[in-house]
Amino acid sequence: MINENLSPLFLSLKIAGLSIIFVFITGVFLARFLSRREFFGKNVIEALFLLPLVLPPTVVGFGLLLIFGKNGFIGQWLLKYDIQLIFDWKGAVIASIIVSFPLMYQSASGAFKTIDERLENAALTMGASKWRVFLTVTLPLVWPGLLSGLVLAFARALGEFGATLMLAGYIPGRTDTIPLVIYFAVENGEMEKAYFWVAIIVALGFSTIMWLNWWTKHNVRRFEYEEKK
Repeated sequence: MINENLSPLFLSLKIAGLSIIFVFITGVFLARFLSRREFFGKNVIEALFLLPLVLPPTVVGFGLLLIFGKNGFIGQWLLKYDIQLIFDWKGAVIASIIVSFPLMYQSASGAFKTIDERLENAALTMGASKWRVFLTVTLPLVWPGLLSGLVLAFARALGEFGATLMLAGYIPGRTDTIPLVIYFAVENGEMEKAYFWVAIIVALGFSTIMWLNWWTKHNVRRFEYEEKK
């Protein structure tokens, strides 16, 4: 029986949870804003949003290091307020935000583009405010797409490795997320420890995807049932 300290599990869940709150809010807001607007430079902006999805995580981490490091323009500003991101769990949150944001944005953007604007306009002509239309008309229609993006972004944040290692490093008890623990356990020949954490993160990822698939199929069946009534 492995007597394993579970702090990497709780740290990984905390980092993924905090990052996904920011990712969900900003991803939905930006996707909503850009999905209905066309302007010069929009493609460039969306390409920048999605760039972390195709870049190697170490490249993303290197870029974050240049920005948030002691010599970076944001890092120097943060140091004035005694805020340290390098070799700290908060740096892992930043890394998770950057690598998971493209999944949330892409899913939200696709969901908003499928909405028939006539439904929203009809609600507006009946006297509903824009905020009420968003909550009562738009959000229920796009929620399946938003939930898919949320779950996938959370799973990506939970499994983030390269950018986290570059920015936050590996400090037991402070930045030792599950992927980092697995990597250094293998490096040190602690295979039993590596097997344990691999099983944990595979179980988390598998259960997350299974739940999403179940939820999607359940709601499709419910929609089909309501259509037949």
